[in-house]
Amino acid sequence: MSRAITVGIAAGFLSGVFGVGGGILVVPALVLVLQMEQRLAHGTSLAAVLPISVASLIGYAASGDVDWPVALFLAVGAVSGAVLGTKLLHVLPQRLLAFAFAGLLIATAVRLFIPFTSEGRDDLTVLMAIALVVAGVITGVLAGLLGVGGGIVMVPVMVVLLGLPPVLAKGTSVAVIVPTAIMGTWRNRTKRNADLRTAGIVGVAGIVSAFAGTAVSQRLGDRLSNVLFAVLLSAVAAKMLFEQRQATAH
Repeated sequence: MSRAITVGIAAGFLSGVFGVGGGILVVPALVLVLQMEQRLAHGTSLAAVLPISVASLIGYAASGDVDWPVALFLAVGAVSGAVLGTKLLHVLPQRLLAFAFAGLLIATAVRLFIPFTSEGRDDLTVLMAIALVVAGVITGVLAGLLGVGGGIVMVPVMVVLLGLPPVLAKGTSVAVIVPTAIMGTWRNRTKRNADLRTAGIVGVAGIVSAFAGTAVSQRLGDRLSNVLFAVLLSAVAAKMLFEQRQATAH
C-alpha cells in the first residue's frame, strides 16, 4: 500500500506540472513496482488518473488557465476515442502494449525538444474545430489503450495548432482528461480490467501533490519544464524496454 501511495504522489505532481493525467508514470510504476500485469496496469492507471486530473483541473481553473471552448471540441472526440481504445486493449498482446507505450514515451521526449511559439489563438474556425475533434479521438484511443490521460497529444496540438501558451494548453488538456478517464474507466470496469482499490489509493494520494504541481507549473520556465519531462520519459522508457528484454531472455 505504501508503494501505491508513493506512486500516487509522484503521479499527481507530474499531472500538475506537465498537464498530463499521470498515467505516463502510473503505468510503468504499476508494472515495475507493484508487479501488475501489463493489461491490468493500463486499465487501473486510467482509473487512478481521474481524481488526480480533477485536482489538477481545479488548480488550473482557479487561475483561469483553461480554454473551455477548445476543451469541449477535444472532449467530444476523446470520449468517443476512449471507447475504441478500451476495445483494442482487450485484443492486442501484452508485449505489444509494452513496446507501444515505451515508443510513445520516447516520441514524446523528442517532441519536447522541438521549440514552439505561442502567442494566443484566433477565433476557432470550422477546420480548427474538426482538427481538435480528430486530436481528441487520438487522445481517447491512447487513454483507453495505454492508460494515459492523453495530455502528451493534446498539449503540443494546442501549442502548435492554436498557439496557446503552454500553461493554458496544460490546463485545457487536464479538462479533457477528466471525461475521457470517466468513459475509459467505465468501459474497463465492465471488462473487469481495472483494480479499483489500487486505483483509488494511487488517485487519492495524488490529489494534494497535483495542487502543488499546478503551482509549480505556473512558475516554471517552459524550456526547463520540457527538459525535465523529456529526461523522465526517456528514463522510464529505457527501464520498460530493459524489463521486456529481460523477460524475453528468460
